[in-house]
Parts: sequence; structure tokens; C-alpha cells
Amino acid sequence: MKKIKKLVIASALLISMSPFFFGKQSEAATRTHNVGKGETYWKIAIKYGVPVNQIKSINNRNGSMLYPGQRMAVPYSAISNSEKELIARLVHAEAKGEPYAGKVAVATVILNRVKSTKFPNTVKGVVYQNTKGHYAFTPVQNGQINKPADAASRKAVNEALAFSGKGNGSLYFYNPRISTSKWIFSRHTTVKIGNHKFAK
Repeated sequence: MKKIKKLVIASALLISMSPFFFGKQSEAATRTHNVGKGETYWKIAIKYGVPVNQIKSINNRNGSMLYPGQRMAVPYSAISNSEKELIARLVHAEAKGEPYAGKVAVATVILNRVKSTKFPNTVKGVVYQNTKGHYAFTPVQNGQINKPADAASRKAVNEALAFSGKGNGSLYFYNPRISTSKWIFSRHTTVKIGNHKFAK
């Protein structure tokens, strides 16, 4: 009889504790954000470096209205901090002196390549891609990739992440004044920002 009681108590204890164990994974995938005055989904997405669409989806929201004090779940970015920093260093090297929108567009190209089956499926793989002895990005070849990123480049990476899923699918960028590749000129231009043309 005592054994049965112990078994019942142990089972009840296990059931009561199950949310802590089985619910831990889903809880760990998000964090809670308290909406501040004047905040928008866009500002929150840039702050955390996650897509706006993902924030809306996880909170079951369709509109754009937010209220101060409102609590909402924000997912963790699929891109790690070290990967963000690597992209930011490339943005800093490739888009130095370019408009801020151009920096965001360069970061977007990196993220689009990671998602594309035409390129490596990791940030590091995309940035350091070498095909037949040719690096995909000049800063990797000349060492500029190793220089620290500035604040604008880091912000541009988070904005590119927030913008994810809303762009025009650019996979390339180049400066038409100095590019020597005939092939790149054959690609469809998606947008021109500053000295760079973006294409796919």
C-alpha cells in the first residue's frame, strides 16, 4: 500500500513539473519585450535583428498598432551575434562611404545568399566563399574583412534581418564604374543605391 502511495505521489509530482521540462524549449526560443512609447514593429525588429513578419506571426498579429506597456514575445535571431559581426565587417569594408540604405542592401545580399541554393548555406561560407581561387568578396582577399565594423554597419545588419522576406531578392552587387566582369553586367538589376548596382 505504501509503495502504491509513493508511486501515485511521484506520478503527480512528475505531471506537475512537466511544463518546466517540456515547455522549456518553446520558452527559450523567445523573450518578452515591453512596448515603449513610440515603438513600432519595425523598430523592435531592428533592435533585436529579427524579421518583422516573424514577430507578428509569433504574436498572432496582423495589424500595426502597438500600445505602451504591451507585452509581446520576440524570437531569437537565427543569425548568431558572431555571424552578425562578420556580416557587419563585410558591410563596413564593401560599403564604406555609401549611403546607409546601401549598407542595408549589402547585408541583405549576404542573407539572401545564405538562403539561396546557389551559395553556401552559412554566413561564414558565403562571406569566405572561394571558387577556383577567386574570393566572392574583395575585402576577404585584401584583408579589409578583419577590420572592426562601425555602428552604422552593425545597425544595417539588424535592419536587413528585420527586412527579411520583403526585398527583391538581390544576390549580387557591384560598382559599374570599376567592375571588369562582363557576366555581372548581364544580371538583372534590382536597384541602384549610391555607387552600387544590386542584381539577381
